[in-house]
Amino acid sequence: MKENRTAVIVLNWNGAPDTLACLASLAKVSHPDFATVVVDNGSTDGSVELVRRAFPGVEVVGLPRNLGFAAGCNAGFAALRGRGFDTVVFLNNDTIVDEGFLEPLVEALREPWNGIAVPKILYMDDPGRIWYAGGIVVRGTGLIAHRGIRMPDGPEFSVAGPTRYATGCCLSMRSADFEALGGFDEGFLMYGEDVDLSLRVREMGQVVRYEPASRIWHRVSASSGGELSLGRQLRKSRAALRIMRRHRMWRGLLLYPLLLPFRSAASLLKLAIFNRARVRKARRA
Repeated sequence: MKENRTAVIVLNWNGAPDTLACLASLAKVSHPDFATVVVDNGSTDGSVELVRRAFPGVEVVGLPRNLGFAAGCNAGFAALRGRGFDTVVFLNNDTIVDEGFLEPLVEALREPWNGIAVPKILYMDDPGRIWYAGGIVVRGTGLIAHRGIRMPDGPEFSVAGPTRYATGCCLSMRSADFEALGGFDEGFLMYGEDVDLSLRVREMGQVVRYEPASRIWHRVSASSGGELSLGRQLRKSRAALRIMRRHRMWRGLLLYPLLLPFRSAASLLKLAIFNRARVRKARRA
């Protein structure tokens, strides 16, 4: 079987400690032919020098300013064009990867009907708890959410199969497909690029495949409600409305603003219940 050349693109912006930890985990990955590329989005914290000093074998693509997630990832991919990489993996810098995370993603993409492969993602501060075990998109109501978020990992989250969207925290694609789709849509200023890309892959007749044999851990607090802050909600809502317009989710476009307050309230209630359970467990320990 032909060996697959893979590039792992890690986007960094003033996140040297996270990026160095991520690169240290990638250095332990058991895959015969992959290269790690750090795309630096105009950092001012000395990230480029620190990465080059600690990991001289890692290629660094330095951008003159912060272009954002979509444009930064696209710039990293453009730097690899024509260099024979069959597969590209986009990986957040605030992650730690399992040493076997890459092989299941690469293997999934050997099947032509799989357009994206995405791993199981767990909380770094609570390693047995799910952050992402698949993506939910309900066209009729405009619901876009992670499957399994904050739930304990278990058998139900360990079954590979199609899912609605892949999170940009970590996703893999064949380079030819990413090129054919024009990469991430840079019109998304923050949030939504990954959902849009996933929907375009599905509209092309391919599958977004959840691969739980591939595992990574994401540095985001399971007990934090930061994703429910007003500013973040506004940015996510703007991205969601753009997705619905672009992909003709007309009913969802109508219902999304009406349902948003109820969804936010439900999320806050679930977070409060989760945190109360954690406190009780800590007291019993």
